Amino acid sequence: MTAEGRAPLVPGGSAPSGEGVTPAPVRCSSCGSNHLTKDYDRGELVCDECGLVLEESMIDQGPDWRAFDAEQGEKRARAGAPTTLTIHDKGLSTEIGWKNKDPYGKSIPTRNRAQLYRLRKWQRRIRVSNATERNLAFALAELDRIASAMALPRNVRETAAMIYRKAVNHNLIRGRSIEGVVAASLYGSCRQCNVPRTLDEIAAKSHIGRKEIGRTYRFMTRELRLRLLPTRPQDYVQRFCSELKLKGEVQTRSNEILKEATERELTSGRGPTGVAAAAIYIASLQCGERRTQREVAEVAGVTEVTIRNRYKELTDKLGLKVTL
Repeated sequence: MTAEGRAPLVPGGSAPSGEGVTPAPVRCSSCGSNHLTKDYDRGELVCDECGLVLEESMIDQGPDWRAFDAEQGEKRARAGAPTTLTIHDKGLSTEIGWKNKDPYGKSIPTRNRAQLYRLRKWQRRIRVSNATERNLAFALAELDRIASAMALPRNVRETAAMIYRKAVNHNLIRGRSIEGVVAASLYGSCRQCNVPRTLDEIAAKSHIGRKEIGRTYRFMTRELRLRLLPTRPQDYVQRFCSELKLKGEVQTRSNEILKEATERELTSGRGPTGVAAAAIYIASLQCGERRTQREVAEVAGVTEVTIRNRYKELTDKLGLKVTL
């Protein structure tokens, strides 16, 4: 757009067409020039060569707000919330809020609140029309509860909801508890999104046994053909260091130790959390931010014996010098 509030029209293009809107001419009817400019201040289409006004009182089809980047454009758009897989109807149905306010923000009179309560109740009932939607509504509410308790990001929740919906479509829910399938979907989603969580962590929040979650997860990966790579010790380093309140230097050193251990195939056949905990313990000693084996073990969810065994393997095979 120029300083005079004008934007050039691309040659060969036309104005946005809609119902009752005539497409803008491509060339000037007087001199034949294709250098046309839209004057948004006056609502006119002007020829740059001869100054002829080709159209006037044009309708602006764009939004009535201005945005200077994509983030502002998303915030100022008024098209409603995007669809989401974490709601059984994907968020497409109407939801009556619990604030007793009218569209103008005024309080609703007491005599009308009983009617509004009935509207809310029936709206909540008709949102679930059959057994499948009832199953999804309960399962996705449980999924959101577990994900909130574990502080998992939005993309993990969306992926878990997608996996659960696939399981429903393939009729894998029959004969299994909804909570177990939800926990297994969330575990698979964490691995797929590179936000790994252990089975013990998910079992603690879902109140489902670790064995049942693992059994259901293996069954779902086989039936749905989910191709998930094994978790690496490096995937746990950032979270463990954050919970132990260690500096970035310790995290960097831990990743260096794990990289060298992976190259020498010292991590194969070992639990990733135990190897990551041992590397963090070694790095904390080398960087002068000592953490005890018990502190590291509590954060990583492993025993102190596991950390000692992995510690001995890494220091002996890699020749690491550690001052206790």
